[in-house]
Amino acid sequence: MTAPTANHPAPEPSPSAAPPAPDPYTPPLASLGAAGLASEISAELGSRLRTVRLHGFRHPAAPPPALVAVAHGSRHPGAAPAVRALLARIRALRPGLPVHLGHLELDRPLLTDTLAGLRAPADATGPAGEVGEVVLVPLLFGHGHHVTRDLPAALAAAPHLTGRTAAPLGPHPLLVEALHARLLEAGLRTGPHRGGRPAVVLAAAGSRAARSARDTARTARLLSTRLGGVPVLPAYAHPSPATAPSGDAARRPSPIAAPPTVPEAVRTLVDRGHHPRDIAVAGCFAAPGHFADRCAALAPGPAAAPLGDHPALARLVLHRYDQAISARTGSGAEGIRAATVAV
Repeated sequence: MTAPTANHPAPEPSPSAAPPAPDPYTPPLASLGAAGLASEISAELGSRLRTVRLHGFRHPAAPPPALVAVAHGSRHPGAAPAVRALLARIRALRPGLPVHLGHLELDRPLLTDTLAGLRAPADATGPAGEVGEVVLVPLLFGHGHHVTRDLPAALAAAPHLTGRTAAPLGPHPLLVEALHARLLEAGLRTGPHRGGRPAVVLAAAGSRAARSARDTARTARLLSTRLGGVPVLPAYAHPSPATAPSGDAARRPSPIAAPPTVPEAVRTLVDRGHHPRDIAVAGCFAAPGHFADRCAALAPGPAAAPLGDHPALARLVLHRYDQAISARTGSGAEGIRAATVAV
């Protein structure tokens, strides 16, 4: 027989030639029926999927810890609406994140009541209502005793929860951004004008804790840089013994007073050559209240509004929450409970 070549191709098979014999291990599809065909397809898919490696597969994520924003509390009628507006902005920035509010005093809901009402969702690990996880984010601006003592104590008194306390809102560039914006809204002119030189008094509530005063001083330095070198002096709302007139109960020296007060800081800037009309006051206050009003009333020039629901402040609250989540320093409830985030 001559081998096929380019000039002599192999002959086409005869139409009458018998088709190849079927694979004895594969039954004809027509004989399987609908149920059998489905079974064969499932078996084939299962066989093939066993050879596939699922890179990056993740089990469904557990519900995120609840964010509990902790405000100081105030009887001022504008305080609660301002805090609620801030929380609404936080929820809009992070849809699906459970966000709650608790007050340390003077306003409801109190933090203890908020924590008592939190329970694990029904689909969480363990029986529903047994244990939940929270992050307390203080709407406070330094490491005072509320942050370092009161908040951890509130968590310790809520045994059905595991959680941690985030760092206070200051010092941080996002806080400075919000302060800067409120000062410009109030009319602060950062460049020389009419021969004047602008300056700022940064007012805070004050604390016995030395670290809190350092936090305020650092925020003042950051704000000065953001304002292009405008002098910024830290000051405190609590009257100091040197400036509180005797017999004035409203201005009686406080055991948590810290010098200088706002008037003292203003006098220092005047002594340095700043005209009073060029001296603005900005407050490290999340909402209107007694201290915020007092400091604004003492401003000889522009008085910045409380920070309220400024977008930078809302982002800062979420940033502190995220920091606390990523700073787990131990395992189990006790390790989580003990993790208080540093700046």
